[in-house]
Amino acid sequence: MATFVLIHGMWHGGWCWKKVTPLLQDAGHKVNIVTLTGVGERAHLHYPDIDMNTHIQDVVGVLEYENLNQVILVGHSLAGFMAPAVAERTPERIAHIVNLDGVIPTNGKAFKDLMPSFWDDFRQRGQAAGDEWWSPPIREWTFGVTGDDLEWMMSKLTPHPLKSWETPLFFTNPAAGSIPHTFIHCIEGASPDETEKQKKECVNMGWQYRTLSTGHDAMITAPKELTELLLEFV
Repeated sequence: MATFVLIHGMWHGGWCWKKVTPLLQDAGHKVNIVTLTGVGERAHLHYPDIDMNTHIQDVVGVLEYENLNQVILVGHSLAGFMAPAVAERTPERIAHIVNLDGVIPTNGKAFKDLMPSFWDDFRQRGQAAGDEWWSPPIREWTFGVTGDDLEWMMSKLTPHPLKSWETPLFFTNPAAGSIPHTFIHCIEGASPDETEKQKKECVNMGWQYRTLSTGHDAMITAPKELTELLLEFV
């Protein structure tokens, strides 16, 4: 039996893994889902100092208080960027890190450094909504989700704390650096050049590279196919 810890991306919450969780459990594995401070069912924890260190500690707390070991740590989107920083703090508990269609972190850089045009746009959207440090969901971004699933998803998206974008991440722990990494690229709408570029980046870093022919929210649009990939790491 393996232990999976699933972390959602921006605007989402633990609810987004609803379709994947029973598939992993039916395969005989343990699943722990983390909802980060300030979003999802924890949206009432809306205070100004939530940053990525807060969210890293959310995950570390689950690992420690549930005494989880040999964990397959799966981070979607922004959480894919964050997942290696969780391993920095507690590498002895992590067996494999999976970045599900996120940005690959760069030592010493914050997320906003790697996504500057989005940073400016999200700050402006936050200002327009009344708080420049909380980015409201962008309703026209459907992440490949359609139909009833889209209606369900949109009903649950919550604003995301933008100070998480300002937190630089540092990678100095050799034990964390030696943990196997896999990048899962959701390639619907991606050009062959984009796919090849992403693959080369992963290969150069010593990461495994996998693809899913679906949109960004694969846990909703392709739960069976995503689960099959995750089970490869058991």
